[in-house]
Amino acid sequence: MKILYGVQGTGNGHISRAREMARAFSVLGADVDFLFSGRPDNRYFDMDCFGQFQTRRGLTFVTENGEVSRWKTLTSNHLATFWRDARNLDLTGYDVVLNDFEPVSAWAAKKQQVHSIGISHQNAFLHDIPTQGQTWFDGLVLRSFAPTAQQLGVHWFHFNQMILPPIVPMGEVSLASDQSVLVYLPFENLQAVLGLLTRFTQVRFYCYHPEASHDSEYGNISIRKLNREAFHHRLHRCCGVIANGGFELPSEAMHLGKRLLLKPLHGQYEQISNVMTLEMMGLASSMSYLDPAAVRNWLDSDPAGRVKIPDVATAIAHWVLSGNWHNCDELWQQLWERVEYPEIVQEAMIEWYTNHDATRYRTSITTI
Repeated sequence: MKILYGVQGTGNGHISRAREMARAFSVLGADVDFLFSGRPDNRYFDMDCFGQFQTRRGLTFVTENGEVSRWKTLTSNHLATFWRDARNLDLTGYDVVLNDFEPVSAWAAKKQQVHSIGISHQNAFLHDIPTQGQTWFDGLVLRSFAPTAQQLGVHWFHFNQMILPPIVPMGEVSLASDQSVLVYLPFENLQAVLGLLTRFTQVRFYCYHPEASHDSEYGNISIRKLNREAFHHRLHRCCGVIANGGFELPSEAMHLGKRLLLKPLHGQYEQISNVMTLEMMGLASSMSYLDPAAVRNWLDSDPAGRVKIPDVATAIAHWVLSGNWHNCDELWQQLWERVEYPEIVQEAMIEWYTNHDATRYRTSITTI
């Protein structure tokens, strides 16, 4: 079986998820080509695991000062280039196209009638799950941005829908901590972030930011340029994470038992919904702006506990290679039975169950 895997390159979360899928497919000896779009070629880094990957311009979202700029998003995307790339992408010889919210390969598969499977967090929002701030325009973008013949969503809970657990890196998990705090707020102005963190002089912060061209020290803050290996080292060593409301980083953090303080990107309903969901589950605190009071309250709070997540990437890879693509129930059941939640989440989700129809995909909630 020959597979093309299209990955949205705008944010690092999609690429992190693709790295785990690349690992799983490599172990199984699968023949997979990767295609990325959404950022300039020279801004991809640590991409060795993808081999001779392809890139396209694709489509992307423009942010300014922690908020999506719809006007700049509209004017900065080159639709003519996008349609040309989608039309010229030859899928001859591929048995299936996997897609993580990447529009060029999705539309190429649609036009050439090659079976496509979307594996993304965005696909979870095609189901009846808790959301906040979603407009009709958001729904239109969600359905048409990277359309696929089949959709597998990933989320922190299944909500009685065909949604799978998060895809996180596998490996030894140590609960030891040096009491530092990891900060990753790439959509915020760096100086504004530093202004917030310098208020808490007794805390050691490691702040990774795309505006940092080199590593430096600023009082109690270690400013770091983006580096995947160093970032994950700090993620394993810290006691908590301050981040925007994306999906992949909070997933990895909760798998490692780290506390979460999240600031959703304004105008991005997916992030707003993510933060609302994690607060509902008892797994995160939030702030709507760079709020010192919210940081102080969070620093003084107790951790919720670790969410144990199985090797979802390998399970999906086996399922894809089996070719039995329209039978997902067994995959769903086996993975959720292996997710283990702390007690606070068990209590929150039992309350959710009492208020919703829980008949179709109900499975046990395992606690640590």
